[in-house]
Amino acid sequence: MRISQDKLHPSLKNQIIKTLAQTIVDLKDVDEAHTFLQDFFNESELETFAKRLSIAYWLKKGRSYSNIKQNLKVSSATIASVQSQMHKTGIGLALKKLEAEEWASVWAEKIKKFVKK
Repeated sequence: MRISQDKLHPSLKNQIIKTLAQTIVDLKDVDEAHTFLQDFFNESELETFAKRLSIAYWLKKGRSYSNIKQNLKVSSATIASVQSQMHKTGIGLALKKLEAEEWASVWAEKIKKFVKK
């Protein structure tokens, strides 16, 4: 699929991006979101976005460039690009959601082990 490189009017661009965001928010669960993402993006686009989020998460966790490069098969330039965006509000919000989910999962496992005793 080829998309025109012509610039959209800023208000239309804002409107269609908000529509995409609202569509994602309205999906009822992870399975619906996963299905949408797999159908909407091609494999390469989806992997690129997923890797960018993973890079941000691992940078926040203190992983080294070499560890991220080796595991995610990305370049130092890609890691540096993501690192330069880490101060942005949206990335911070996403990372907080990931950390909250991680925290909830850890505590759910601890509670399961406690209840089994």
